[in-house]
Amino acid sequence: MLPNKNSTNTTTNTNTNTNENEDSFVKVSLVNQSVFIRKKKSCPLRDIDISEIDYKNLKLLNKFISERGKIVPSRISNVEIKKQRAIANAVKKARFLALISPIKKD
Repeated sequence: MLPNKNSTNTTTNTNTNTNENEDSFVKVSLVNQSVFIRKKKSCPLRDIDISEIDYKNLKLLNKFISERGKIVPSRISNVEIKKQRAIANAVKKARFLALISPIKKD
């Protein structure tokens, strides 16, 4: 009995197809190793107007003060520049009026 030619051809074809697929996966993975995608974070105060950032709003200001009493920078808090300036001015004013202690104790 002779071996069926169709069965041998299909096995060799599937082997070459799998090798091609493996090669394509390797190429894709090598290309993507050096790619670093940074997602843009949105401002946590996007729904709050600048006029609402006030020295009397202590609950809001305490979110942007570190454990040591320092104002958290915008690169960490992801706040827009104008709102970051308003927060900084409000915190300084609240400290001057002794509404917030210079060193945060919680």
